[in-house]
Amino acid sequence: MQDSGNFVLYDKESNVIWESFDHPTDTILGGQRLTVNMMLISSVSATDRSSGRFYLVMQGDENLVAYPVNRTFTFTAYWASGTYKSIARPDVFLYLDPQKGQLGLRYPNTTGSILVSTISQIPNNGSTVVYRARLNPDGKFVLYSHSFGVSGDVADTVEVVDEWSSLDSLCQNKDYCGLNSYCSMNGSSGSCTCLPGFLPRSDVPGCYPGFTDEHSCQGKDTEVSYEMNVLEHIQWDDGRAYSIINVSLEDCYQSCLKDCNCWGALFGSGNCNKYRLPIMAAVLDPTNSITAFVKSISPGNSSWVPTKPKIVVERKKALALILGLSLGTFALICSLLAIISIFLYRCRAHGYRALSGTANQALNGEYTLRSFSYDELEKATDGFKEILGRNPYGAVYKGNLSEGNKNVAVKTLENVQEGESKFRTEMTAVGRTHHRNLVRLLGFCMEGSRKLLVYEFMSNGSLANFLFKVDNRPPWKERVRIALEVARGILYLHEECESRIIHCNIKPQNILLNDSWTAKISDFGLAKLLMNNQTGTFTGAKGTRGYMAPESENAMLITEKADIYSFGVVLLEIMCCKTMELDVQTGDKTLQFDWAYDCFSTNDLKKLVGDEDVDMKVLERMMKVGLLCLQDDPNLRPAMKNVILMLEGTMNIPEPLYQSN
Repeated sequence: MQDSGNFVLYDKESNVIWESFDHPTDTILGGQRLTVNMMLISSVSATDRSSGRFYLVMQGDENLVAYPVNRTFTFTAYWASGTYKSIARPDVFLYLDPQKGQLGLRYPNTTGSILVSTISQIPNNGSTVVYRARLNPDGKFVLYSHSFGVSGDVADTVEVVDEWSSLDSLCQNKDYCGLNSYCSMNGSSGSCTCLPGFLPRSDVPGCYPGFTDEHSCQGKDTEVSYEMNVLEHIQWDDGRAYSIINVSLEDCYQSCLKDCNCWGALFGSGNCNKYRLPIMAAVLDPTNSITAFVKSISPGNSSWVPTKPKIVVERKKALALILGLSLGTFALICSLLAIISIFLYRCRAHGYRALSGTANQALNGEYTLRSFSYDELEKATDGFKEILGRNPYGAVYKGNLSEGNKNVAVKTLENVQEGESKFRTEMTAVGRTHHRNLVRLLGFCMEGSRKLLVYEFMSNGSLANFLFKVDNRPPWKERVRIALEVARGILYLHEECESRIIHCNIKPQNILLNDSWTAKISDFGLAKLLMNNQTGTFTGAKGTRGYMAPESENAMLITEKADIYSFGVVLLEIMCCKTMELDVQTGDKTLQFDWAYDCFSTNDLKKLVGDEDVDMKVLERMMKVGLLCLQDDPNLRPAMKNVILMLEGTMNIPEPLYQSN
């Protein structure tokens, strides 16, 4: 342990083999460097030192940026150093001067931008001052100074001073309070309050609806069940409005109340911005003049009157008696029919209730599945007219729900005997998930032998079409982004959802792209759900040859590592824009493992991408990760969390072993 706080391991020849300064957690000390793509990750709390909700990364564009975990898009950043350079230097690093306490950017031989230059007066009594910069659990990046007594003993600590903080107030952190809540500024701190009609979550910051909105877009008179809450001086993320209209304050109120898609609206300068759930980054700021409207359920308290009020008419006693006798006779006949059919019906009814119960559970506290009738879906698809795709178990059709004019994909089950379990598996697996890189299940239909699933519509088709059926290769940066998105979706299935899921059929045809080209994993018909204490399954795993791991074809234990293998195949295909099979029509030498490994081992990776202009360091990194994922031995394949870290360049990548596939 060095005086600087760096813990160093040496080999027998005194060569450094590992040092803690190269692997920061949430803190950097004096003399420590944070190089390009290195991160600080906040702790959960002051007592729980596991990885928390925020991270700080030294980006390649020389900007030091803080993000919420699992979000790397520019608009989700809540703080940046403002040192962006259009022509970046990859040798830039963040450095904390151990003597002066200056925090800034440096290069190997020169000084760059200084972030913090003014510090407290160093005492002149012979005491020692130590500096550290920490990403706190609340997301603040803070520079501290610790003054020790003349002896230098920790027990003689004189003072700990906050020399500088990245945020003046916690409310400047867009993700501090989570979803559907707002942050109230209180000096440098902030307090979180749920929006009206929402309840606090117990597991993470944020709030969930204290109501269900599954019927909000059904019928003409549903507004009688809602009310609008008026909140002054509250504003939230204004980049997510689905509608912006120029109206008065009162008309904005009425417009959101009547709009089944609107759950919040912001009015200012004559503009009314309307939003769906969830509401993000809401802040109470007395200095702004924004008026916010938040819709909530209020049975019987709305000022709106139904256009078709129900009228109860009192009937004569004689008529009531006749109706009573008729209904009694009808009930007796129905009872006899029920007794005759109860044995045949019992099994199906039990299965239906179990499946419907699973389907209608809330997803992540915010979403519920909707039960559709077959007639509704037949109408939505115009008689199942436009087919999007087909497999041995059924077909997928494009549809449009009249409520909100929303496009959907309707998946039908046609091969009942073989597809029944596939339908149940897919519904159970997807019904437990909610992640931006998984296709969202909206609802289902179960009427006798008719079984259908309703998914969000993915307008840009499959990754297979994106990679293999275009004249020009898709942009390199887009392919790298898509690879990371697929990896994050798999990580959620393996480690982050309520029940761990092995997808068992990862391939480009099952990765779909929405209108913003975000990659989403689909088709969970072959998925395996694992219990908390279960490491894998021996049940037969069917998949697509070429993407299946060796253990899947040899009746061995199937674990999450089977998906890692499939991802390795997809990753190589994303890099090369070639399928793993030989094109028998053209004779084109497409992606084959031996050829790919040969390109890697001979340091001739350019063969993989031809004359395309790509970042060769990123290409080499992706190639090594792909080959690691393709190891025959599941134990040699990395976990998906490590795959992501290696792809992002924050973890060293071991050399892959040669595999003869």
